[in-house]
Amino acid sequence: MRILLVEDDALLGGGIRDALDREQFSVEWVTGGREAAAALHATSFDLVILDLGLPGKDGLEVLRELRARGDKTPVLVLSARDAPSQRVHGLDTGADDYLVKPFDLDELFARVRALQRRSRGAAVPGSRSVTYEGHPVALQRREYTLLERLLQSTGQVLSRSQLEESLYGWDGGAESNSLDVHIHHLRRKLYPGIIRTVRGVGYIIDQAQPRPGG
Repeated sequence: MRILLVEDDALLGGGIRDALDREQFSVEWVTGGREAAAALHATSFDLVILDLGLPGKDGLEVLRELRARGDKTPVLVLSARDAPSQRVHGLDTGADDYLVKPFDLDELFARVRALQRRSRGAAVPGSRSVTYEGHPVALQRREYTLLERLLQSTGQVLSRSQLEESLYGWDGGAESNSLDVHIHHLRRKLYPGIIRTVRGVGYIIDQAQPRPGG
């Protein structure tokens, strides 16, 4: 797996590069936004690990340009920008995952492996759709499965473990905040209030919602 690491902190970037090298990943490390954009234009990577506060060009701008030209390379954002609105903005801009600094290397590796599985097509979903207000909305398979599971239990709170079991089976496969990412995408694609968070318990759809179809 070939990874582009974009991190301007020399100590942190060197540590991440060395740790990924030990895990047998091939890593190219750049320290600026313009260098990252040039590398992504010139070379194909399997994954981008992207800091946001970069010299020359902000990481979000690099990400926005990548997605604007249709490049679907998985992007894992590493950032000290930890406000919920900042994380949501990063995901909405096109990040596949978002890890807040400081972080544990084991968690970084877990997220890299999750994105690696996705990019290799392990349970890569086809597109299904629901109809909302008369308009079809394309969903990835796990988004569709999650919505369907919640609709089947309308008015009932489902725990994280119940939802993760529906998505990944008893043998696991969920990494870190992947459930939260799927829920975020559903809220963005349909509307924010479709799924309500019950803090410390799980998630619920309160009343009848658009039915999956197609």
